[in-house]
Amino acid sequence: MTRFVSFEGGDGSGKTTHLRLLESYLLSKGQLCLCTREPGGTPLGKMIRRVLLEAGEEEIFSPTELFLYLADRAQHVREVVQPALEGGKLVLCDRFTDSTLAYQGYGRGVDLEMLRHLNQLASGGISPDLTLLLDCPVEVGLSRTANRAVGQGSSKEREDRFEREQLDFHERVRRGFLELAQGEPKRIHVLDASHPVEEIQQEIRRIVDAKLRFKE
Repeated sequence: MTRFVSFEGGDGSGKTTHLRLLESYLLSKGQLCLCTREPGGTPLGKMIRRVLLEAGEEEIFSPTELFLYLADRAQHVREVVQPALEGGKLVLCDRFTDSTLAYQGYGRGVDLEMLRHLNQLASGGISPDLTLLLDCPVEVGLSRTANRAVGQGSSKEREDRFEREQLDFHERVRRGFLELAQGEPKRIHVLDASHPVEEIQQEIRRIVDAKLRFKE
């Protein structure tokens, strides 16, 4: 049974947009669902998110970054995800354990097996039943985040720490996500995020309908 759906992808891939569109669609079908995100899905997580993404020029060492994300996940699972699943809700999550593997593993070079073990501890063994991976060329995603930052105006944070990383870092992250998808093709569905939003969302709905066995 599909009860936990995660959205993954690089910066500017459209995860949040498609999560919200899917939420509206599911609600129209009468499906009770909860939308959340990592980092920042709890009050404590919001504080951790600010540290992680808005640290400015302050250096955050790789182990520090990793343990902050894991702390966010441990709190998030126990405060939000697990209670929602136990209450019969379908959980839609913007990033989960795959992001740790892609960003801290492939991107930062942290040992993948160690990360899998730490993910297991932080998540309490909870993992997505279905993962929708929004994939697009790195240059496309980063141009979207740049345009979004300009649209937000000078009073808001222009870009986060990851968006300021070098191009090769984002290429490693993208490669990591795609390798994870190759390793778990039944769970992780890759969608071309360079296509029009409407086209991508139709494919997402088709996948989710099949998993939830919705009928027209």
